[in-house]
Amino acid sequence: MGNRIVVIGSNSFSGASFIRYALDQGDAVLGISRSIENKSCLLPYKWNPHDRFQFKQLDLNKHSDEIIKEIKSFKAPYVVNFAAQAMVAESWENPDHWYQTNVVANVRLHNQLRQLDSLRKYVHVSTPEVYGSCSGLVDENHPFSPSTPYATSRAACDMHLLNFFKNYNFPVVFTRAANVYGPGQQLYRIIPRTILFIKLGKKLQLHGGGKSLRSFIHIRDVAEATLDIAIKASPPETYHLSTDQHVSIRSLVELICLKMGADFESLVEVSPDRPGKDAAYLLDSGKAMKEFGWKPKVSLENGIEETIEWVQSNFDDLVKEPMAYIHKK
Repeated sequence: MGNRIVVIGSNSFSGASFIRYALDQGDAVLGISRSIENKSCLLPYKWNPHDRFQFKQLDLNKHSDEIIKEIKSFKAPYVVNFAAQAMVAESWENPDHWYQTNVVANVRLHNQLRQLDSLRKYVHVSTPEVYGSCSGLVDENHPFSPSTPYATSRAACDMHLLNFFKNYNFPVVFTRAANVYGPGQQLYRIIPRTILFIKLGKKLQLHGGGKSLRSFIHIRDVAEATLDIAIKASPPETYHLSTDQHVSIRSLVELICLKMGADFESLVEVSPDRPGKDAAYLLDSGKAMKEFGWKPKVSLENGIEETIEWVQSNFDDLVKEPMAYIHKK
């Protein structure tokens, strides 16, 4: 018998990819999302159908009682929460929406979750954005210095959960991953967006010339680590998930152009940088590697080739999907 896991935010790229991995390991999963299920090309768990998956359409902001009821009914000792208002630049436009979802709705859910005797582990999928712009490798003890409403909302929720651990022994563990990518990712993210714009002959906006330094990690590597953390980690530990390969956004786009035989100068158009954009946050993942024997397996080059193949195989369906972020309150 596998584990029973509830995944909140199951329509997200990370959530859907984690579900696919957990199902492949023999686990049973209940997915919860505020939206109806996406098209199959954008839901990795639909690529290998399993009878151990259920889906419920419930909104974290409106249906916390119903979510708790479903968790009880499913008898899941593990809850992994990917749900968040997740866009950085857009959080300046409606910051109250970000605080409502990422803080208020989450706090309400956690206050109900802590009363469940069946809950063994709660994985809160956080973000390195809580650290702000950093120099050098950052470990899990780095102080918070968020630069945007998005990052501040996530930091606030993380701190609230630590309060709950200290006061109620709430079984929370945290993950903070570098920039995830892979087949099935939202089309407004830099890697699938670049691939699609090359195929469509459209100009790609490169914010600030693409100078920001990032680490990109394949979602399959993140899913593997997240499942280990859910089952094996001790509260209230935090784990970084990253590779040791750091590239600028410009270099990343150049690599995709090279793989697809496209001309970089013809593709890109430099635009102003986003407000509060962090120049770099480079994560030290030694803790997860030491405790779980985990290490990233998919190289950036191979992962990009896999993502290009996914776009090409699903091109007719993908071009019908929005290529820009659409905000939902």
